Amino acid sequence: MVLSYETLFLACKVLLAVALFYVWVVRYENIKKEFLEYQLPSWLRDLVGILKLSFSVMIISNSKDLVWIGSMGIIILMMGAIGTHFKVKNSFPKMIPAIALSILCLIIIYLNNIL
Repeated sequence: MVLSYETLFLACKVLLAVALFYVWVVRYENIKKEFLEYQLPSWLRDLVGILKLSFSVMIISNSKDLVWIGSMGIIILMMGAIGTHFKVKNSFPKMIPAIALSILCLIIIYLNNIL
């Protein structure tokens, strides 16, 4: 079986959307604890959550422009997350999800441009 670029593109988009939904909806209590631990305000937590969920909806759309905007939005938020991990001196393993989501968004952007 050969994996087509279209299939890979769809799989990446769905994986990203499901992962963000899971973290920001199903595991929201953990997000609340993390933001408290990092001494970040609740309004910022809520804004980040709204943005991440909005960007994930953009990414699963059929519009190339919305996919690009959503992917870039997630990358920018993940850069902020990585910066926060550095600021609070977290170990590298705690940064892996933000790095992985950034790489996934870069793959989505690449595939969005070639398809």
